[in-house]
Amino acid sequence: MKRRALLAAAALAPLTVPGRPAQAAGFTVGFVYIGPRLDWGWNQSHAVAAAELARLPGVRLVEAPYLPESTDYGSGRDDVATRAYAGALGGLVAAGAGIVISTAFDNDPFLRTAARRFPATAFRQASLLPLKERPGRLGSQNALIYQGHYVNGVAAGLSTRTNRLGFVAGLPLGSVLLNVNAFLLGARRTNPQAKVHVTFTGGWEDAMRDAAATNALIDAGCDVITCHLDAPAPVIATAESRGVRSCGHAFDQAPLAPRGYITGAEYHWTAMFRGLVETCRAGGVLPEFVTGGYAQDYVRSSPFAAGASPEAIAAATDAIAAMKEGQPIFIGPLDDNRGRRVLPAGTVLDATAEALQRTDYLLDGVVGTIP
Repeated sequence: MKRRALLAAAALAPLTVPGRPAQAAGFTVGFVYIGPRLDWGWNQSHAVAAAELARLPGVRLVEAPYLPESTDYGSGRDDVATRAYAGALGGLVAAGAGIVISTAFDNDPFLRTAARRFPATAFRQASLLPLKERPGRLGSQNALIYQGHYVNGVAAGLSTRTNRLGFVAGLPLGSVLLNVNAFLLGARRTNPQAKVHVTFTGGWEDAMRDAAATNALIDAGCDVITCHLDAPAPVIATAESRGVRSCGHAFDQAPLAPRGYITGAEYHWTAMFRGLVETCRAGGVLPEFVTGGYAQDYVRSSPFAAGASPEAIAAATDAIAAMKEGQPIFIGPLDDNRGRRVLPAGTVLDATAEALQRTDYLLDGVVGTIP
């Protein structure tokens, strides 16, 4: 995953082009998914936004069939799966898509190839920072989901009786480590004794492995569980079956845990994608990169559910308000869990600081090691 110095101010610029009316003719938006649309997580958050776009006047939605994440689009493989993904991109263009949005993350050579082949079509994918290679009209976006995990932590700190919180993580990418650290800092805001126990599964959606990791954390005494996976359902459902509380990731998993769900960190792509579509319809130039959090309505917290106490709700609500006002989370001095100073005293990282996306450590208070 590629990372850079500070995100440009343009990353938070409005997406719409004021003063330029949208074209009257219909506009087609294409979506392609690298995982199941109903995964209770990453892909479903995009699918919900796609359905919302389809409700806009004059907008037509076309979606490619489900393509499994095993397409391994970053490997350069040439097999049936990867050719299917590349073919789906061309199929969306052939269907008239003026913009194609993929749930692929960061290194996607197929999108770059498609952008070169179809320069009249805008292509978008998720990345932490602006893409280095941007042929044609290829661009990227993401949301500051770590702010949602901070809010999760605030609520979790008031919901634990053991002071042990569990975090099931996929791969130790910078964005994942950032979410773990933000969850810890949120928990420490309301419960200075809280610790976060993290387990890395080595993948993004393996139900048996994710459930096993959840059970191991609960067996170790963790009584609030959260995660960063593409498909969080096994984690949330397992926590519910064991009678412990949970906080969600990417999408609202409350229906999976009617007794123990507290709240969750949700992507809210609708506002962002609506801006992209309206800019395209107006003939404007799309931003190279777009990001934002609560303040831009690109991140939301799931509605508080049965697992949330009045105290947790009050504290989390205050934390959400602080995120909307741009209150920083990472304020020095901070040490990692190996005793190394990672943020000097007096240093404050704002919401879009690149140093956050470069995270390569676990803070003091996190129990676990980076694989």
